[in-house]
Amino acid sequence: MDKLSKEKRSWNMSRIRSEDTSPEKLVRSMLHGMGYRFRLHRKDLPGKPDIVLPKYKTVIEVRGCFWHRHKGCKETTTPKSNQDFWLEKFSRNVERDRKNGRKLKALGWKVIVIWECEIKNEKKLINKLSRKIQGEELSTKYAK
Repeated sequence: MDKLSKEKRSWNMSRIRSEDTSPEKLVRSMLHGMGYRFRLHRKDLPGKPDIVLPKYKTVIEVRGCFWHRHKGCKETTTPKSNQDFWLEKFSRNVERDRKNGRKLKALGWKVIVIWECEIKNEKKLINKLSRKIQGEELSTKYAK
């Protein structure tokens, strides 16, 4: 049983952002500091990717572990109440992510997924971004 009323739960859920989340802003800040220039949420690409690096024909999706079901992550929990609803919701999210990823790859775009839990380790994240975007390790002025 949910501890909140249906109206209060609905209000809480309506406050969850889909764009300009804190993890997304942090990744954008890192990329900018690394010297990359990018566009945000291009509507002409499948799924309106979070970050688009046109020069490298690369998109970066910053995903929440809870909403997008990061396998093996402790944040990938399922609420105890209304489980059928949540499992269906999560399933649709994952399928939409896969479908958009396939479409982007078919258009020649490289897709990089950054999970919310990966943001905690800045050095590892910088390495991952450098390696995946250009195939280089910590070759930027931003890396400490």
